[in-house]
Amino acid sequence: MATPISGRKGRLYADTSSGADGSAKPIANLNSWSISQATDRTEVTSFGDTTKTYIAGLRDASGDFGGFHDTDGELYNATDGSARRFYLYETTDTTTKCWYGTATFDITTNGTVGRAVEASGAWAASSSVTRVGS
Repeated sequence: MATPISGRKGRLYADTSSGADGSAKPIANLNSWSISQATDRTEVTSFGDTTKTYIAGLRDASGDFGGFHDTDGELYNATDGSARRFYLYETTDTTTKCWYGTATFDITTNGTVGRAVEASGAWAASSSVTRVGS
């Protein structure tokens, strides 16, 4: 039976080296993440069908992350368009279950009076993204 888990121990690891040739390491100060794994569908409805019908195409992988600005600027290095290794753990209590692959990263930083400077971003697969430990 599946067991619910808390999101508080999730973690995104990414290669933030300036040449995209380093090891993936934990991204500091994040507090949210998401992954979307939609599959392309091509409609193949034919004469006489009673409903629309589809065939499956390629699976996509992309996601978002958010948290607080990293004053060391390491995550900024990952926004150069290079494919970077990443690992996304739903919980670090079980490090044998994660999604991994390579992705390109975007980041947005937002500061307002009376709040901590926030960072958010998105990633998109640049290779197959695989889930291990399912």
